[in-house]
Amino acid sequence: MKTLVAFFSAEFGNTAKVAKDFAEIIGADIFEIVPEKPYTQGDLKYMNPLARCNREHFAKKRVPVAGKVRNFDEYDTVYIGFPIWYGCAPNVVNTFCEGYDWKGKKVYAFATSGGSGIGKTAEKLQLYVYGGPVVGASLVHSASEIPTQI
Repeated sequence: MKTLVAFFSAEFGNTAKVAKDFAEIIGADIFEIVPEKPYTQGDLKYMNPLARCNREHFAKKRVPVAGKVRNFDEYDTVYIGFPIWYGCAPNVVNTFCEGYDWKGKKVYAFATSGGSGIGKTAEKLQLYVYGGPVVGASLVHSASEIPTQI
């Protein structure tokens, strides 16, 4: 079977760098989770209560994803990377997860964030990963910090 690293990265690209480096290290396929309507810098200004990220989060809006992972059933292990927003994965990550059958897969989350801890990210993500357990989550700053034994 195969391993996939799926990731969503926001304005600074930290998660993209970590995800790409990690996929290269472990020889995994990679998929970037991209919202159908890309975020602008203004959309991500969380200090503005009217910013898109706040409206989506507090209204629990689904954020449509552009594209799908081909042959998702071929993967037995999936790493999902994202920046922590409001103590959990961004809504676009949740929407991504809802689009697949996770039965029989090992799922591991990693998050890149400067100010928030990992908290209950794994438990919150579990609600969207139907049929597959989220076996862990880590807050990381580099690819070398992501555990490979899940």
